[in-house]
Amino acid sequence: MSIAEPLTDERELETGFDATIAADQRIEPRDWMPEGYRKTLIRQIAQHAHSEIIGMQPEGNWILRAPSLRRKAILLAKVQDEAGHGMYLYAAAETLGVDREELTEKLIDSKQKYSSIFNYPTLSYADIGVIGWLVDGAAICNQVPLCRCSYGPYARAMIRICKEESFHQRQGYELLLAMANGTDAQRQMVQEATDRWWWPSLMMFGPPDGDSPNSQQSMAWNIKRHTNDELRQRFVDMSVPQAEALGVTLPDPELRWNDERQAHDYGEPDWDEFKAVIAGSGPANAQRVAHRRRAHEGGAWVREAAQAYADKQAARKDEVRKAAA
Repeated sequence: MSIAEPLTDERELETGFDATIAADQRIEPRDWMPEGYRKTLIRQIAQHAHSEIIGMQPEGNWILRAPSLRRKAILLAKVQDEAGHGMYLYAAAETLGVDREELTEKLIDSKQKYSSIFNYPTLSYADIGVIGWLVDGAAICNQVPLCRCSYGPYARAMIRICKEESFHQRQGYELLLAMANGTDAQRQMVQEATDRWWWPSLMMFGPPDGDSPNSQQSMAWNIKRHTNDELRQRFVDMSVPQAEALGVTLPDPELRWNDERQAHDYGEPDWDEFKAVIAGSGPANAQRVAHRRRAHEGGAWVREAAQAYADKQAARKDEVRKAAA
């Protein structure tokens, strides 16, 4: 009897969880959830948070070199937004029972991943515009469906993040439009940056569906709403008319409209390159992680001081309570 009761209770909890997912409702931190669901969310939210924080680096590199005070202010505001996104996401992950300090340690020890796109260098100022246009555009395709994720804290965090990412995408496109209407040298910079960032942007959606080990279960749990290839197709179809308006050529000789599918055919990204970057062998992997490690270690005194202050305030409140008693 004592053995059967917990098993029965767990079956009932699992039945309730499955019913919530089937009804397309939200799972909240107080609710029971399978351990696999919790671990999947921690992995995905942590990777997302790490990507926002690491993603500050390639753009932050250009704040002081932006060509005007207006452009500096725009870029600074965008980098600040990305820091905020990381904090929202770490907070969402903490509702699953992990600590952001632990997640940061895993990042700088290369035990958790971040988006492959941030391991490519920003070689010209046009890269800032192309990141806004293509990278943030791909992020929007990926993240808007997450506003309907089955886990409540993640879904709610994504609402504000997606609004800000949409603004970032428009800002990047506006910068490219200004450059495209500028000098021949500026137009050449835009084309060269597009050539370098197009394929890594397609890789942002992850491996092909047949090689994506987590997608099927994530979709069954309503964490994901679309497959990698579905989102990649949506991004390609969105980007082609935008490229035409900018007057740039997307670097894919196989890119063409398929009237039968009512969608664009496109070439295959270099998946060997993708795997190498994910494994840590990308152009800037070591630089990105080393920079994050230095920042984390350099800020240790701030965290220690904040903790000491919090402990001191808690001790004072405790003394007041004891005196009142």
